Amino acid sequence: MPLNLGNDGDGSSRIILTEPRGSTAEVLLFGGQVISWKNERREELLYMSSKAQYKPPKAIRGGIPVCFPQFGNFGGLERHGFARNKFWSHDEDPSPLPPANKQSSVDLILKSTEDDLKTWPHSFELRIRISISPGKLTLIPRVRNIDSKAFSFMFALRNYLYVSDISEVRVEGLETLDYLDNLIGKERFTEQADAITFDGEVDRVYLNTPTKIAVIDHERKRTIELRKEGMPNAVVWNPWDKKAKTITDMGDEDYKTMLCVDSGVIEPLVLLKPREKWKGRQELSIVSSSYCSGQLDPRKVLYGDI
Repeated sequence: MPLNLGNDGDGSSRIILTEPRGSTAEVLLFGGQVISWKNERREELLYMSSKAQYKPPKAIRGGIPVCFPQFGNFGGLERHGFARNKFWSHDEDPSPLPPANKQSSVDLILKSTEDDLKTWPHSFELRIRISISPGKLTLIPRVRNIDSKAFSFMFALRNYLYVSDISEVRVEGLETLDYLDNLIGKERFTEQADAITFDGEVDRVYLNTPTKIAVIDHERKRTIELRKEGMPNAVVWNPWDKKAKTITDMGDEDYKTMLCVDSGVIEPLVLLKPREKWKGRQELSIVSSSYCSGQLDPRKVLYGDI
């Protein structure tokens, strides 16, 4: 499908993806960032901060920022790396990905610049394909080492999900797993709960996670399923009230209607030799769900019925 291009006030491009049933996604070339994903009923599925600043090079809070080559403060670079603060370009050669049949998609690329090399001295190409289809948003990132020496990196897709009430949300699929608690100096713990629920600040990096994680929103009677490949970590974050008030580009009450459940490769890092490539995949899908004994009832799940 042809791309629908628009320009923001600062001159940066905004790409609108649409599919026949009516769902849409908006992508900025700044940051290669998805800032909106709406279903066929025009309901927004991603959280954007009520105080989000669209003034490059300031990162935009909300949507799906791309974190590369570092996540959070797990290294010596700026928080979450520099990819989310750069202008990306259209990728003219997205192969060898298979055709995006019956999908609306865009391929973007970010290449290392002289400024990047001053802070992170490694030549790379970072590509991402963003596609929508009914009830589904797919992102496929790829990193290629075009340097003469090996390098290591982290990568994450920070998924700001829009929820009805954080106190009524459960995250399933991370039970019994080890995690690093960023609130306690990255100390390692084992998840004891049957599902993650929220009554205070949470900031955890889960290790060796499964390919599927479910975010169950009771009030909306729907579930967001996160399926991922090549990204063994999952990050769960909500700042709660006190932390939210310290974040200048976040509304004081925004924490009530947002939750980050991220796909990433953070611990351990990815090591790429010259000319080697890394590839990940993330798929967010909306599932109408019935709540049954704390688990999704597969007999009552209707895929694509949003």
